Amino acid sequence: MPLDTGDITEERIAPYADDQIAALRPIRVVLDETGHVGAALRAARQRLGMAEDDIAQFTRVRAAYVAAIEAFDFDALPARPYVVGYVRAYAMALGLEPEGVVTRFHAEAPSVDVKLRPPGGVSYDAFASIRRLLVVGAVVVTAVIVWNVARRTELRASEPSSAPVLRPARAAPAAGPAQIGAPLPTPPEATTPPVYQTPGLTTVDPAAASTASARPSTPGGLTDGAAGGGRFTPAGVVYGAAAPGGDVVLQAHKSTSLIVRGPGGAVYFARLLTPGQAWRGPAAAGLTVDVAAPASMEVFIGDVSRGRLTQTQTPLARLGES
Repeated sequence: MPLDTGDITEERIAPYADDQIAALRPIRVVLDETGHVGAALRAARQRLGMAEDDIAQFTRVRAAYVAAIEAFDFDALPARPYVVGYVRAYAMALGLEPEGVVTRFHAEAPSVDVKLRPPGGVSYDAFASIRRLLVVGAVVVTAVIVWNVARRTELRASEPSSAPVLRPARAAPAAGPAQIGAPLPTPPEATTPPVYQTPGLTTVDPAAASTASARPSTPGGLTDGAAGGGRFTPAGVVYGAAAPGGDVVLQAHKSTSLIVRGPGGAVYFARLLTPGQAWRGPAAAGLTVDVAAPASMEVFIGDVSRGRLTQTQTPLARLGES
């Protein structure tokens, strides 16, 4: 359809069938042939009494782009395909035949073969997502390192300070010339430490203990303790009955387990006794003591030593008879 380039008239005639707002315009306008198409669009807009914002509201094109089209300022506009669409929408807003205006725009506007630019100031960064991932990864790694350092500092603060270890001084070498092949003195750490004596316990001679163990057992299941006859001396916790008297006392000289069972196998007492600990109970019928190491358990009747056990299981009634 040829472009209408006549003068502006005062008639209400729609130049194309899709013009749905022709009735809202007081007059019909045509483009002036003088100047470029942008200046002609501006003159037509002003003739209709419309502002740049009115065109922007109708076309959904920014008012800045409307002004740039009218001034033919292509540096302020996006890529050419988008500008062509803006010009077509601008012509429709003025009631002009859009294809004729676009044809004139192609004839007057310079065509520059450049890379397609996004409309409306949209920027594209191909490495934006990669940079975001790197930043997130760096934050996570830093947080893990800080947490580990803080945790290690907390654990070190909670550890007790270790006391310095005092080591015995080595004996000075004998004065005189050194002889090759002469035996060296035994280092202090290789010497045998003295036997630990539990406070409150009577010292048992190993030879006497071996002699006592070699003696025949008494009818009550005890080694003969008449030669010793020592008194019961508490050297640790005494379990069982609290009041002393004619009860049976079992005192451990070495760590061993003690289980006191009643009729039918019911357990009345069970514990691992350490050296010096004891258990006191009545010499009642039906109670049986079960000891893992009988030789390490000394029996006291009326707080007087009667020897040591010889069997792992012994009725308390037999101990009272012995």
